[in-house]
Amino acid sequence: MATNYALRSPLYATANYVSATLGQFKFRILTGTTVLYTIIKPASSGVDCFIEVAELLRDYLNITFDGTNYTPQKISFEIRNTPQTAAGVNLNSEGLALSGDGWEAYGLFTDGKNPELPFENRQKPTWLLPEKYPVTGTPNDDFFVYVPFDVGGTVAGISFGGVVSFFPFSDAATSINPSTIGAPLTISRIGCTKYGTGRKITFINKYGVLQDLWFFLKAVKDISRTNESFQSNTLTSSANFSQTNAPTKLFNTRAKQKHTLSSGYYPEYMNASFEELLLSEYVWYTRAEDDQPNSLETIPVIVKTSSIKYKTNLNDSLIEYVIEFEDAFDYINNIR
Repeated sequence: MATNYALRSPLYATANYVSATLGQFKFRILTGTTVLYTIIKPASSGVDCFIEVAELLRDYLNITFDGTNYTPQKISFEIRNTPQTAAGVNLNSEGLALSGDGWEAYGLFTDGKNPELPFENRQKPTWLLPEKYPVTGTPNDDFFVYVPFDVGGTVAGISFGGVVSFFPFSDAATSINPSTIGAPLTISRIGCTKYGTGRKITFINKYGVLQDLWFFLKAVKDISRTNESFQSNTLTSSANFSQTNAPTKLFNTRAKQKHTLSSGYYPEYMNASFEELLLSEYVWYTRAEDDQPNSLETIPVIVKTSSIKYKTNLNDSLIEYVIEFEDAFDYINNIR
């Protein structure tokens, strides 16, 4: 059974050995047969010796999304340890300190040390989405996604054995219930508005998997630029100058596009998805191409909105979020 760890939170590997001559532990961090790191740490006999490895493993995660390819993005690892004398002589054979799969996921403070998917005391199998009733309701029974009519999608789930998979659904589906999950997922269809069918944001959620979140109402796009300038000498050899040759020259002009999207009206428990979007470090926006509006392209963006107020039916009646995104690249191509 695979153990799935959250690498955006600290992950500790621990070793312990009783010997009067123990001086250090040698830890080896491997993926497959490839050694990523070798770490030597002083140790005392009978006392836990530990290293924190999340950031080291996270460096080897290759998070990508091309708009269509939903795949689990993880690193399978082992951390092995050998007790040694202070001079580096092995005292015992190499042991296994920790192993599993690492994800671009995070646990909360209340999840404790070495948080494992799916967190929140939820039982596997389950969908890797917020539950409709995560505290007081029946667990693993109420899962919803909200998509436009005539649009398909993909949702991630985790099996009893800890295998993370993505499950596609068709553009006409209203629910899916794969045998490896054993919990129905309701697909709630949202009708068209004067703003079109909606705009899709895809992000890595708290479980380290790709999740789609649709914004159904108003969308605003704007562009801003920055540049530098200098004063040039435009005099000719005869002490004349041209009125069409500007003495103030511009250089290093850079531009950014921003997108302000309105979510439309969501149920209260979807606050969790907007929270996870705000905290995600990998976000993509599927939009119409600038020069071919009938074609779609997927671009990386940054969530510029830095805070949201949790909305409730009691306080706000209708729950809608307006979030600003910025292209994660310069509008003028400057990749060199």
